Amino acid sequence: MSANLLFDFTVDKKAKMVYITREFDAELSLVWDAFTKQELLDQWLAPKPWTCKTKYMHFKIGGKRFYAMVSPEGEERWAIQEYTSITPKTNFKMYNAFADAAENRELPGSEWDHTFSEQNGTTKVSITIYNESLERLERILDGFTQGMKMSLSNLENLLARLSQK
Repeated sequence: MSANLLFDFTVDKKAKMVYITREFDAELSLVWDAFTKQELLDQWLAPKPWTCKTKYMHFKIGGKRFYAMVSPEGEERWAIQEYTSITPKTNFKMYNAFADAAENRELPGSEWDHTFSEQNGTTKVSITIYNESLERLERILDGFTQGMKMSLSNLENLLARLSQK
């Protein structure tokens, strides 16, 4: 695994944006699958010691994913994502909002844009997140920043294990 992999996490509060760029020492198809297949997402998305459980996922335009981050004590924090655009192996966009267990959205939410590219066996993922509200961004920012960094580290470890198979 290369120690020189890019990882950038930038917040622009004025624009209500978060920019994440992360390189992985794995083929694009494997990284794409890790972001778009329920059985892989559930293995890395939650920052430890939390776990992730997906109730359902339909990765298609107009499809949704409904999932929870679950604490070690069993507390569930639900979210719903709706896929708005998919270009296989290169880009997908989704709308994300917190929700309750009955799928009632807690607004405002955020718009996520994921872009994937590969060069010489290294895959770069660029994620742009637009938050509909500055208040929402500020409320979740510290936990989100720490959690996302931990989740992407989980993903790096998962990709290393899967690449060895």
